[in-house]
Amino acid sequence: RGLLPVAVESVTAPGYADAGRDAMTVAIGARALTGAGESGFAAAIAGAVGAQMLAWEYAVVIAGRLIGINPFDQPDVESAKAAARGLLDAPPAANAQTADATTAVLGGITVTGPAPVVGAGELPAVLRAFLELVPGGGYVALHAYLDRLGDDAAPLRPAVATASGAQTTFGWGPRFLHSTGQYHKGGHPNGIFLQITGPHAHDIAVTDRPYTLGSLQHAQAAGDAAVLRQHGRPVLTLALGDRTAGLVALADALAALR
Repeated sequence: RGLLPVAVESVTAPGYADAGRDAMTVAIGARALTGAGESGFAAAIAGAVGAQMLAWEYAVVIAGRLIGINPFDQPDVESAKAAARGLLDAPPAANAQTADATTAVLGGITVTGPAPVVGAGELPAVLRAFLELVPGGGYVALHAYLDRLGDDAAPLRPAVATASGAQTTFGWGPRFLHSTGQYHKGGHPNGIFLQITGPHAHDIAVTDRPYTLGSLQHAQAAGDAAVLRQHGRPVLTLALGDRTAGLVALADALAALR
């Protein structure tokens, strides 16, 4: 049970007009309020940030009541936190592979995911193979564990939506974990998850802890990926060698799929 909110850029953005069964699609900054799709719901909204927060906090409470869930209960979010703590205590060896994921380096990007996907060829072929894993009525969740102020990753959402033809969400990691992280792991099992990580030019040590903020961020990404895989969700991680060049290469690879 649950509702997946899909925030898009406008009413003309990919995903708005074809809201699917399990998606509630919202165009931020538009002026109209309308429905779209036979079974999904699409709304275009405008208003001050405070008004938006109040409106959607109220909507969450009402939706939780109607579908019979506690909006404040998030056991699968806690499981990802536990996995992240475990990785901080015992970091995996470099290039370590698991039974359900393999790794390859493609043009400066380290790709980790299902073996058939990673072995598909160059980056465009890998992305095509991964996006083909979206089930009917499913969605793609794009997780950018980068710098939301310094990295131009948000335009990848419409690019992935266009390439996949599926509802596509975008979240800056790790903060999205506290909004849609529970749905990803405990909701409808019809999502696939594309993670993007990158190096940190300037890292900061955490006081009285044996790790940095950068290693904490990477542990949260790896921990979430591990729990998603435990739930049978496909995950593809793209670790950029150079963040700017890597985002350009990723945008080019997605454009090649159109």
